Amino acid sequence: MSTFMAQPKTVERKWYVIDAEGLVLGRLASQVALMLRGKHKPTFTPHVDTGDYIIVVNTDKIVLTGRKLDQKIYYHHTGHPGGMKETKYRVLMANKSEFALKKAVRGMLPKGPLGNKMFKKLKVYAGSEHEHQAQKPEVFEVK
Repeated sequence: MSTFMAQPKTVERKWYVIDAEGLVLGRLASQVALMLRGKHKPTFTPHVDTGDYIIVVNTDKIVLTGRKLDQKIYYHHTGHPGGMKETKYRVLMANKSEFALKKAVRGMLPKGPLGNKMFKKLKVYAGSEHEHQAQKPEVFEVK
């Protein structure tokens, strides 16, 4: 008996849509990262992208627990001397809630080319509408 190893050409992918209204950012991000990686499937293989496509809608209604909206800060550097910028998550969630979810999910995926390929299967929208109706996505309930 040998160990099953999935082949990239034989992987079957589904499309799922997740309504993020009222969900906690970190818990949602960990569930999305798990599904993008394919760990919810019995055919999971660590070195092959076996994950599904995920569409997340209503990211503008994601919540953060505790006082994270005021205490958690997103930092980035412009590349120029003295170019360190910081943004509180209250402002980030109000202006770019899609970016906050993408950043959380990206940090939970593998680094390198395989993680980049997995991350491209994530589609995020602030509102309740998305443009992937032709793929007939199934509704997925996050616990």
